[in-house]
Amino acid sequence: SCNVQCPQPLATSCNEPCVVTCGTSRVIIYPPPVVVTFPGPILSTCPQETVVGS
Repeated sequence: SCNVQCPQPLATSCNEPCVVTCGTSRVIIYPPPVVVTFPGPILSTCPQETVVGS
């Protein structure tokens, strides 16, 4: 499973839908790769890889 916690940036392998919770923001990522931008941390995903940074 994919579980990303803020505020520290980290990378985790992800082949399946991911749910990223950061504060009051929740983002669900489904393959294929997508880029989502919202107030606060920047979330982006690459094939089999999820990266979250502030």
